[in-house]
Amino acid sequence: MHGFHQGSPFVSEAITNHSPDIFLLQEHWLTPSNLHLFNKHFPGYFLFVSSSMANIIEIGMLRGRPYGGVAILVNNSLCKLTKGVHCSDRYAIVQTGDCLFVNF
Repeated sequence: MHGFHQGSPFVSEAITNHSPDIFLLQEHWLTPSNLHLFNKHFPGYFLFVSSSMANIIEIGMLRGRPYGGVAILVNNSLCKLTKGVHCSDRYAIVQTGDCLFVNF
């Protein structure tokens, strides 16, 4: 993604043109307090997301370039077949049916 605000137009266009079932996104650079932007911009998908900036924000003011963050967007039609296996600051694992998706 190279930042949520830079990458979200591409994701919106891909949703409009292709309606993918699952998106694996990296480097969204959002702080934990801004993760709600995924739900706001992509309401047809539910979210498994982590922010690797949580520890940096807890220490103090953010200096330098932001970094990290992974997200898995799953189409709402797959809600009953999907469960989150694990989310941490650097990776997310989701199971949909018999498939395991790992984003790191």
